[in-house]
Amino acid sequence: MVLGIIAEYNPFHNGHLYHILKSKEKANANEVVAVIGGNFTQRGEASYIDKWVKAEMALKNGVDLVLELPTLYAVSSAENFADGAIKILNSLKIVDTLSFGSEVEEIQKLNIIANLLYNEPKEFKEFLDESLKNGVSFPKAREEAIIKYLKDESYAEVLSSPNNILGIEYLKAIKKHRSKIKPLCIKRKGAGHLNLDYTGEIASATAVRHLLNTNRMNDVKTYVTPTSYTILNEELKEGRIVRHISQFENIMMYNLRTMSLEEIANLPDVSEGLENLIKKAADSCNTIEEFINITSSKRYTQTRIKRILLYSLLRITKKDIAVSKKSTPYIRVLGCNNKGKDMLSRISKANPKINIVTSVKKFMDNNTNKNLKLLMNKDILATNIYTLGFMGNSVSNLDYTKKII
Repeated sequence: MVLGIIAEYNPFHNGHLYHILKSKEKANANEVVAVIGGNFTQRGEASYIDKWVKAEMALKNGVDLVLELPTLYAVSSAENFADGAIKILNSLKIVDTLSFGSEVEEIQKLNIIANLLYNEPKEFKEFLDESLKNGVSFPKAREEAIIKYLKDESYAEVLSSPNNILGIEYLKAIKKHRSKIKPLCIKRKGAGHLNLDYTGEIASATAVRHLLNTNRMNDVKTYVTPTSYTILNEELKEGRIVRHISQFENIMMYNLRTMSLEEIANLPDVSEGLENLIKKAADSCNTIEEFINITSSKRYTQTRIKRILLYSLLRITKKDIAVSKKSTPYIRVLGCNNKGKDMLSRISKANPKINIVTSVKKFMDNNTNKNLKLLMNKDILATNIYTLGFMGNSVSNLDYTKKII
């Protein structure tokens, strides 16, 4: 049985290990494939460590095959993030189960919401439009519409968790692509996604990054696996880390100040004249923190603003996101063990037309699909920009020179 996991592993910690072990047990799986976000994340942040380091951590902690979720999905909304990852897992044609972490024990409540969002009945759409007219953000409007339609206030708690929301989007994408993959949810153990509490042996990735940024390595040791700790120490020593997205704030401000209003309006998530506020803020702010404070509001959440900043950094347009939505991504291999090599062989047999990328140069030289080349070009650009944030030496073109882990 093959288990599929979608993750960021930023960085890989004890909670991730618990999830893998529990998932393998529940799914009766003996092989694990993980689709992971690359050097930038879904919430508009930079990854603390690069994608190859994340792949190495995963392989040393129970994953057999690590694939990259292309940048255009990895930094996108929860819906496109989930859709891209499910498209990848589905195209492998060997994955039996998808497991994800959530704040609820039973998958039923998440499935009810996923069915509602997939089918979008007329009354639900009316509730959604009504909430949006009140000037709230889209996530809040959707939450209000779901509660009104289902006539059940208890769904508010379900929708307050980023993990539950991603889980709902995975379920929706499975329905959309008529996938035979069976979903499985594992109740999260320990601290929540953004929680900075340190209790027991499981802390959130946010908390672990906070400990790393405040040089509390003894505490870090408690919350990450021994192999992750060794790898993190090595990366810190070599300066191959990006502490925060603010490492790129000068580039972001430069981009926004030199972009025209039309170019800003063409960034994903920019609508209803938001480009005017963004341009004004970029012309008067020197820091990301200041910029986010000025531009975020009841309608435009901080996460949405952070993603817009990331789109400006990576020069991602609405057209690029539209291309990602209509494409089935390639299978970019970041790392594998012997089990993973065997899985790749079975994947090739199960789906002979699949684009398995083990060499970026060969892919770029030989592939004639313009949409897939656009996706790969964004991955290459994202890595080249990401390394500019390293505390140590910045190296370009790692996508061409880095070997599979």
